[in-house]
Amino acid sequence: MIILGTNSVKAAGGFDVDNSLRFNDGSSDYLSRTPSSAGNTKKFTISFWLKRGTITGADQNIFHAFPGSGSRSQILFNSSEQLLVDLEAGNTNRLITTRVFRDTSAWSNIVIVYDSDNGTSGNRVIIYINGVRETSFGTETYPSSGSTSQINTTTQHEISSYDGSGSYFDGYLAEFVLLDGTVADATSFGEFDEDSGIWKPIKVSGLTFGTNGFYQEYKQSGTGTNASGMGADTSGNTNHFAVNNLTAVDQSTDTCTNNFATLNSLIPSSASFLEGNLRCNFASSGEYGSDSSIGITSGKWYAEFKFTAGANHYLILGVNDQNGQNERSRSNGSAGKGGATGTIGYRCSDGQYRVNNSHTSYGGSGGDGDIFSIAIDKDNGKVYFAVNGAYGNSGNPATNSNGIDVSSVLTGDTWFFNVGNDTGASETQVEANFGSPSYAISSSNADGNGYGNFEYAVPSGYFALNTKNLAEYG
Repeated sequence: MIILGTNSVKAAGGFDVDNSLRFNDGSSDYLSRTPSSAGNTKKFTISFWLKRGTITGADQNIFHAFPGSGSRSQILFNSSEQLLVDLEAGNTNRLITTRVFRDTSAWSNIVIVYDSDNGTSGNRVIIYINGVRETSFGTETYPSSGSTSQINTTTQHEISSYDGSGSYFDGYLAEFVLLDGTVADATSFGEFDEDSGIWKPIKVSGLTFGTNGFYQEYKQSGTGTNASGMGADTSGNTNHFAVNNLTAVDQSTDTCTNNFATLNSLIPSSASFLEGNLRCNFASSGEYGSDSSIGITSGKWYAEFKFTAGANHYLILGVNDQNGQNERSRSNGSAGKGGATGTIGYRCSDGQYRVNNSHTSYGGSGGDGDIFSIAIDKDNGKVYFAVNGAYGNSGNPATNSNGIDVSSVLTGDTWFFNVGNDTGASETQVEANFGSPSYAISSSNADGNGYGNFEYAVPSGYFALNTKNLAEYG
């Protein structure tokens, strides 16, 4: 298997994180809380796990405390995709990493320690990335001794926003912790897996949260500022955050212990990506689209794609291998749509599949609101397409019957699910569901391993594309 990213947790077992929240900058999603009393403004620890969505080339706030004017304290990815940490209330001392954070396929843990009373200037702000202290900074200015932060004051604190009015985070957050008055290193939140060496989360226990500390597990799907809300605090402090613009579908099972595939927004494309890289909008005809962020080298895999807009219905769904990806990198307009080496495409407007620009009638057509399924049997070199649960050519993936033999078409070692837009079509929109959908599901079907949330039954022996299934079946 191939997983794009360096910190995708692959091994099953151990501590499991059940949920994350999916933040979409386009819908201004954020959480907010204004403490009723101040806590420790000189000493605290912040830890969270994240997977980035669309890389926008603009600031994306992760955690922010701002009284409305004057100084602020903030953690964000800046417009150059570097991590910026600026916690002193004077807003003049900051750390900006040398490295950039553009990986949209893997989860990462960031731990930030603020201790302005520390006698060593360089230890007043400490950053850990996946358990390792960050030491390379393009900008490196530390707070003066005893300086205060806006964190833990009675000003509004926000997750994924700048003063509730912009610079929103795009992607997934999980296991968000604030320890008010406590200095803790990264080992309070994670450990290195003894087999893979990958940094993974541990159960948050035995920690002192202090006055304004909180622990957000995102296990609830409500929109209230209470224990049933998405911003619920499970530390025991009941420091619940208000929910702004998030809805129940933004609670995700894509987490730092089970990483689900999304669409890969880093592949060159003129399409736009939303909802944690699960929605793809084509603004013009003949756009390349994207592949799944996780590739397949063996096994049987299932995904669904909901067609949500498009006057001409020329959505193309299919499968690429790495040869098809190479064609796209050469700006081949047919790449990823069945018109170039290493690709097969299903044209949703007329139910034909395309290989080497040759069209063959196969199944049903579809339009707005319809759900298309793709079942990939990598072991036997076959692909199946369905429209609203009905497979073309009386195919049955579970019995290996009447699938499309692509063994001579997809000759590369690694295959990817793919979305594209055919010529003559515009304003097409599709939402991918690899098991943790960005849209509501009415029937809720899981795979045989208990993973995924799909509209239609997952064929026996096929699985949702996530790292736990890959560890067992990939």
